[in-house]
Amino acid sequence: MIKVGDKLPSATLFEFIEVEGNGCSLGPNAFEVQKSTAGKTIALFALPGAYTPTCSAKHVPGFVAKADEFKAAGVDEIWCVSVNDAFVMGAWGRDQHTGGKVRMMADGSAEFSKAVGLTLDLTARGLGLRSNRYSMLVKDGVVKTLNVEGPGEFKVSDADTLLAQAKAA
Repeated sequence: MIKVGDKLPSATLFEFIEVEGNGCSLGPNAFEVQKSTAGKTIALFALPGAYTPTCSAKHVPGFVAKADEFKAAGVDEIWCVSVNDAFVMGAWGRDQHTGGKVRMMADGSAEFSKAVGLTLDLTARGLGLRSNRYSMLVKDGVVKTLNVEGPGEFKVSDADTLLAQAKAA
């Protein structure tokens, strides 16, 4: 499992882009994690799945509500990572009103989740291999804080916890 002080692994995440610009075409676009985090401070949180109860009712809304406070604390971008495809993440982002606040990053094949060692096997529940629930503050591609949830919990990966860490960093 990745730990504080480690550099993020080489992996590709996908984001559904609705407006063409800055070299990004409409539809899913690939983003290399190491390149996309270079020189930036990223508040990254990951969760088991789009449209799932805790993720939709608490996790994403908390980061959307606190987006301006994260910016004021020096965070350049907020990323939501889930083992879903870019189309699902794009639709979920529209439903959650994340535009301009939280980037909805798809880890469709769990490449990133496997690389950081934070997968969750929900095969018995019909969901297959997913991401564990966690949050991290990343500066220039290096993990500065890491908050990993226990099974079925939502206590330490929330927006308030990561925001306090960003303000203290």
